[in-house]
Amino acid sequence: MFFRDIIGQTDVKQRLIHTVSGSRISHAQLFFGPQGSGALALALAYARYVHCTRRGAEEACGECPSCVKYDKLVHPDLHFVYPVALSKDVRVSTNVITEWRQAFLENPYLTLDEWFGRLEAENKQAVIGTEESGEILRKLSLTTFEGEYKIMIIWMAEKMNLQAANKLLKILEEPPDKTLFLLVTESEDQLLRTIVSRTQLVKVRRIADNDLRDALVQRHQLSADDAAKMAYQADGSYAAARLLIERDENAAFYLATFQKWMRASLKFDAQKVIASVDELASIGRERQKQFLGYSLELVRDSLVLNYGDASLVRLTGEELGFVQKFAPFVHKANGERFIDELNTAAQHIERNGSPKIIFMDLSFKLNEMLNVPKAV
Repeated sequence: MFFRDIIGQTDVKQRLIHTVSGSRISHAQLFFGPQGSGALALALAYARYVHCTRRGAEEACGECPSCVKYDKLVHPDLHFVYPVALSKDVRVSTNVITEWRQAFLENPYLTLDEWFGRLEAENKQAVIGTEESGEILRKLSLTTFEGEYKIMIIWMAEKMNLQAANKLLKILEEPPDKTLFLLVTESEDQLLRTIVSRTQLVKVRRIADNDLRDALVQRHQLSADDAAKMAYQADGSYAAARLLIERDENAAFYLATFQKWMRASLKFDAQKVIASVDELASIGRERQKQFLGYSLELVRDSLVLNYGDASLVRLTGEELGFVQKFAPFVHKANGERFIDELNTAAQHIERNGSPKIIFMDLSFKLNEMLNVPKAV
């Protein structure tokens, strides 16, 4: 990961570069940015630049021994801490370091849900546990092998439990010589105030729409118009934009699944409802959220067909044909509840609720809503 690989964020990149060229590297920095903004990728590009032995004015060289090791995330003075699903075999980050390297190298804009999907631990709690703080102390007690600094990147630092956070606080107060902490968080308010106060804040904003649009054209071969629309929908998050692209690729599956689910729920055919719930529970948390987002759009398009300007509905083909038939079931008497219940289900999925329970409960509610008489 180089600075040139970061989408937008020009001002932040320049400030980070100047801390190195001006020998003003703070020993503890907090990269704070919303999901998909590139905070983790920025931290890694900054670490590479710090360690590079032949760095240029604005970029690491990419050829020195340090950069070669960064290409595979195996630099001996670069350490990572990230949330894991605690188990008998997994206690600290290094227990799954191979999976971490593969996941990040494939997608530097990695989300927590995608990481836990890689670990096949979607329904488990993400935590940086107490034992991790001991590992941090052990690693940083070692002398540097090659670089001037020992660099510790802590991703999703807000997932540290209280004991781990308190132990980290001690080392932040009295850091070993030539040690650089790069904490990355999406929720600064969930960190101990004493930790925040001991770090230099690096605020990473949402990606500007034009920067995100250009990246989507270059990286995903979208047309300029499609990229602009998707950038607007993604609201400054490259992670969200990637999910939108994936959702578009899965649109046929989502439409067929939605159709079966609505028909089963309308008359509450128990066997078919259970089959739909089982299918939805099996597709993984990220796709479940995508599916619920897709369902929300179909409901909103149905309401627009009923009460708004039909020209605003951009559906075509099979999707349009289905929504025209489905629209009479979504009206003033139940439309608001449809949207609320789908949003609530998405929130419960986000919070690691049981997919089978969530979708079965929603199926009962769908049966009620679909059978509400249309308001006169």
